[in-house]
Amino acid sequence: MKALDKFKLDPFPQPEVILLKHPVMLCHGFGSLANVAGKGLLHKTCMMLREHGVLAFAPNIAPYATIKSRAEVWSKQLETLINQTGAKGLHVVAHSMGGLDMRYAVSTLGMHSKIKSLTTVSTPHQGSCLAGLTLNTPESILDGLEGITNWFGNNIYPEIKSDVIGALKQLEPDYLNREFNPSNPDHPDVYYQSVTASCGKGTSSPINKLLIPFNNYIYERQGVNDGYVPAEPAKWGHHLLHTDLSHPEQIALNIPSRRKPVWEKMWLDIIRSLQEFEKRS
Repeated sequence: MKALDKFKLDPFPQPEVILLKHPVMLCHGFGSLANVAGKGLLHKTCMMLREHGVLAFAPNIAPYATIKSRAEVWSKQLETLINQTGAKGLHVVAHSMGGLDMRYAVSTLGMHSKIKSLTTVSTPHQGSCLAGLTLNTPESILDGLEGITNWFGNNIYPEIKSDVIGALKQLEPDYLNREFNPSNPDHPDVYYQSVTASCGKGTSSPINKLLIPFNNYIYERQGVNDGYVPAEPAKWGHHLLHTDLSHPEQIALNIPSRRKPVWEKMWLDIIRSLQEFEKRS
């Protein structure tokens, strides 16, 4: 009989179903590398969540625009999803800069009545010094980078004018702590929670070799980080969990196959936390 054990049928071979009362909108961050080869920075994550019964959506917006510009588009897309689904509100899970966009949408654009919760994943709420490093690049190189990046952004998402320099300035610690955070306080009707991450220097977890220079630079100034965003400044609201996934791995970008279960677990843990929040509400 043991020879046939491998042929035994699993009574429930399908993925675990996690039911939520409200749909989930995933908001991507700064950049557009995944848009070249795929359907968006969070498309793979969205499809994985749908396999688990989650009514998830991952729209795409301008990759190199300012927080205000991006937040205005996210708000319109959120309205569209509410109209399409008939939902009374959505859970928003935002990666990286997307978390800043959605905090602005809640606090400044009045979207609090339509957002049940905001979960931010490795969002630089207190800023990342990596933005300053880029802005301090020699002017001739920075001008070329600005021209190419804005040209690319305007072509793949022409509805909003790209402004890579303006966006980078808004990711610096000084701007966020002196201007953005005081002007965008949490709204009492929205539940806030955050996910932080670190790997590489100062941790026991490895990091992609291409991220080592960034990882070391941030570590010397802001401590452990995921290659782009420091861990401690990514805390906002309830600190839900900490992962050792690098910034790209968090959205399944260039992620090794052995790391995919960690990526999947992080996102499913987020969804389970939203399920628990709905039970408490």
